[in-house]
Amino acid sequence: MSNPVVSLGQPETEGVRKSRKNNPEKTREDILQAAINEFVQQGLAGARVDAIAERTATSKRMIYYYFGSKEQLYVECLVKLYGDIRKTEQSLDLGSLPPEQAICRLTEFTFDHHDRNVDFVRMVCTENIHYGEYVKKSPEIRQMSSLVLQALGSTLQRGVAEGVFRPGIEVIDLHMLMSSFCFYRVSNRHTFGDIFEIDLSDEQIKQRHKAMICDVVMRYIRA
Repeated sequence: MSNPVVSLGQPETEGVRKSRKNNPEKTREDILQAAINEFVQQGLAGARVDAIAERTATSKRMIYYYFGSKEQLYVECLVKLYGDIRKTEQSLDLGSLPPEQAICRLTEFTFDHHDRNVDFVRMVCTENIHYGEYVKKSPEIRQMSSLVLQALGSTLQRGVAEGVFRPGIEVIDLHMLMSSFCFYRVSNRHTFGDIFEIDLSDEQIKQRHKAMICDVVMRYIRA
């Protein structure tokens, strides 16, 4: 009895094509993730749509269909990365916590998010090389980012009313204080770590730094 002929290529190709057709959101998400990897490694100027297509086993035509251009794809990658952190910040439900605990939770989350999402930090560094040119093209990023300031401002107001925080704190300054340390220890971890011979990936050092930034923030805002 002869064995049936099994095709190793065509059915899989058709399956992938049908999967993409039936799930355009997944296709878009896959392209975005591949593009983030490419932009992180090559920067905006060096990134190639061909390489992004290869990463997703798709075509340049499909990428242009979804995003229009490499520059717009780059903008959408920024929207995704900023959206990830802003959506999670909203899920922290700071309003249900006592003011001091809410501030600590947001500070610790910011620390952990930057530590675990190196691509976010590197993409922001790339965008600053471009003087924020592409962030300006996305009102969505600005709108999303305003939400964390609202939540932080509301928490500060509650703390002042309860007498645990001092009045007169600028919300944007507090947000910058939180973000700057968390960002710097990731963006500069190689140079800082090499020059000062410190392993910023060491878990004990991470926990020490997390406790330190929480302490700094609380000392700044306490009454």
